[in-house]
Amino acid sequence: MDWITSRICDAATAAEMIQDGDILGLSGFTLAGYPKAVPSALAARAQKLHEQGQHFKVDLFSGASTGDSCDGALARAEAIGLRMPYQSNASLRKGINSGSIRYIDAHLGKMGYLVRTGAVPAPTVAIIEVSAILPDGRICLSTSGGNSVCYLDMAKKIILEWNTRLGESCMEIHDNALPELPPHARPLPIYSAGDRVGEDLVRIDTNKVIAIVKNDGYDEVTPFVEPDTISTNIGERILDFIRFEESRGRLPKGMAYQSGVGKVANAVLCAMANDDRLGKIDIFTEVIQEAVLPLLKKGKLGVASGTALTLSQAAQEEFVKNSADWKKHFVLRQQEVSNSPDVIRRLGVISMNTALEVDIFGNVNSSLVCGSSMMNGIGGAADFARHCALGFFLTPSVAKDGAISSIVPYVSHVDHTEHDTQIFVTEQGLADLRGLSAEDRARLIIKECAHPDFKEPLTDALEYGLKHAKGKHLPLALTKAFEMHNRYLETGKMLP
Repeated sequence: MDWITSRICDAATAAEMIQDGDILGLSGFTLAGYPKAVPSALAARAQKLHEQGQHFKVDLFSGASTGDSCDGALARAEAIGLRMPYQSNASLRKGINSGSIRYIDAHLGKMGYLVRTGAVPAPTVAIIEVSAILPDGRICLSTSGGNSVCYLDMAKKIILEWNTRLGESCMEIHDNALPELPPHARPLPIYSAGDRVGEDLVRIDTNKVIAIVKNDGYDEVTPFVEPDTISTNIGERILDFIRFEESRGRLPKGMAYQSGVGKVANAVLCAMANDDRLGKIDIFTEVIQEAVLPLLKKGKLGVASGTALTLSQAAQEEFVKNSADWKKHFVLRQQEVSNSPDVIRRLGVISMNTALEVDIFGNVNSSLVCGSSMMNGIGGAADFARHCALGFFLTPSVAKDGAISSIVPYVSHVDHTEHDTQIFVTEQGLADLRGLSAEDRARLIIKECAHPDFKEPLTDALEYGLKHAKGKHLPLALTKAFEMHNRYLETGKMLP
């Protein structure tokens, strides 16, 4: 009997091998390539233990968010002690905001480095979804790179979830290189989105493998929805601005694009696919979303490089069916590389990320509602925003049917400072903040990006600050900074 056959078992048996207090290093990045069977079985085991009066909790490290069968099931079973570095699950979010689950919101590009250098504890058990297992001890990851190589290397024990549905669709799509650790680390020689610098398979220590569980599950990704009018409007404004910058000689052609997660970011890619004036483009990003497929089908995609292939079930089936022809257009990297500041700066990436709220001085909040309630997390937006050649933050101008302005006098939490933001875009307009002082930024953002209903109170806040702020460099009067937020908390709307 070979080592593979001898370790095959069901999910419940594998879950029994996980102990109270274990740190689990999970594959997966933004709903792609995460383990599905073992976490669900572990949640069921935890519930039974809790009913018997026994304590059982584990800490979860991942690449980014995982599906409901992982994050959600374990959260509802009250089996998570600490979660890091990113999530997007409603049940998990509820636990975080109630204080029953500790959460560390970290830059996604730094998570692997923190583990590899010992700044945070190494996982005791790595649970990694793979698409193939070779007798010589090499494995092929599934639909994400994430931090899988790091966790496989650092964990004392390994559980592999073998997704048999994927077949050979993920073979030759991965590039599993990791950056060298300092001091004197040599740069990764990546000079274009499609450059490969590592092996497509990962060699593991087979002595650490304690279980192999077969599954044929799908990544739990919401079906693709065509962009709405507001999202399309924002996408078209960005493309118009890029063409303008190219025509003025301020932006070389051929830059790679990064697109964040969500319908607004998706709309930009859809606008690119539908723009006959746009030639082939390369993408260097974290999450390769489904909106990339129209670019591919229309012959407009050169290479899409990321750390996750996040597709709806129908698109997952389509990818498996067409993988022999399509996968030459894709590279899945470890997130320390997909989010590497060095590589992002070298490629001259055009970055597009969504914001929860922005303020008139250029700060961005992308994680916390009213300064305290976690939504998802900072993700990898800062990795790109600080190091890109051209950076956009996108948001509809209002939310909750106009009760909330996405443009505020001062953000309730700062994820990206005004030093790292360049261009804001809403359906109202676009504000290029480069080279502008604080007052000039504020006036331009109010004029171009704010909803008409909120222009007056935002202007009043600015003028009050110019008269009453202690210093005029940043004319922010602390008594007015969160007036709109407090009004929303008291009345359910930001306007008087």
